[in-house]
Amino acid sequence: MGTPLDRRATFAAYSLFLALVALAPLVLDGFWLNRLAKYLVFGMLGIAVAMSWGYAGILNLGQGLFFGLGAYMLAMSLKMASPTSLQHGGANPVPDFMLSNAQPGATVDLCCINPGAFLWQPFQSQGFGLAMGLVLPALVAFVLGALLFRKRIAGVFVSIVTLALVLLVRLLLVDAQPITNGFNGLSDLAWLRIAGHELDPYGVSTYYLVAGVLAVVLVGARALLATRAGVILRATSGDPQRARYLGFDVAHYQTFFFALSAAIAAVAGMLYVVVAEFASPTFMDLSFSITMVVWAAVGGRASLLGACIGAILINMLEATASETQSLVEAWRVIVGLTFVLVVLYLPKGMAGWAHELLERIGQRRAGGGAP
Repeated sequence: MGTPLDRRATFAAYSLFLALVALAPLVLDGFWLNRLAKYLVFGMLGIAVAMSWGYAGILNLGQGLFFGLGAYMLAMSLKMASPTSLQHGGANPVPDFMLSNAQPGATVDLCCINPGAFLWQPFQSQGFGLAMGLVLPALVAFVLGALLFRKRIAGVFVSIVTLALVLLVRLLLVDAQPITNGFNGLSDLAWLRIAGHELDPYGVSTYYLVAGVLAVVLVGARALLATRAGVILRATSGDPQRARYLGFDVAHYQTFFFALSAAIAAVAGMLYVVVAEFASPTFMDLSFSITMVVWAAVGGRASLLGACIGAILINMLEATASETQSLVEAWRVIVGLTFVLVVLYLPKGMAGWAHELLERIGQRRAGGGAP
């Protein structure tokens, strides 16, 4: 549980972070609120990676798969609700790209346009898109985790399997051009509607939706990891064989938290579609999944808040460097150099450095009070 100083510092850090997030609309306009909302989404991805890698000891190099699946499920629903789709097909709307790729003279009959159009019909309901965006990635992760961890596959082999899976799904997504629009992804989406209210991507309500979900995920994950299940998970990560001797079902805990991490990434994907208004196969690029690992490493993979802040700060650094005229050609080098320096001098990330600083303060206080 940590020392009283650690607990007070953790509470203060969480409170300060959430307060800053909540007060941002007071000083930012719509453009910057939209941009900050995207950074908060990436912070949620940092939390997902920290839970999987930092606490469960599972280095998942395919986290982009779950992010992308969540994004595409909601994007399909919003695409069906967009005016470009509604004006084709009447009671059975179809995405506009299907008409563009249809044979000349084809009618709006679904079978004439594209047999795959039937897959889109359930997504006329935004509730269905939201449900699928959460259930499908979590289910895929649960099945994958059960297969891997029951066979006691661990370490780099899990990383290789998840890496291969995200590349495979991305390839299928791109090759299914008539159904998914391939490389072009899904754009020209309708706004998400909740209780009859449309969420403007640049509006304050959308920002608070993202901020609220992030707060729930951050605090909820922290509370869960403080329970008996979280303690057992850390024990299985440190020495799984010993945990098995003590009678714990290691595979059960690993599968649960692996699927939970995927569900968090899926929620982040859906929120990204809401604020960015598009879904793309680039969400499942290998580079994007590896970048998430970098975020967690810089912030501190053993800290949910550290990984979250690391993801936000790195994306802010990337955006600032890439938009500065004198740094346009060198911004990737700057970001890479930052990562190298952190790995060399802060191997536990920013959160680890903060924890060590607190330990020194506690030791000095204890030493000063000694006879």
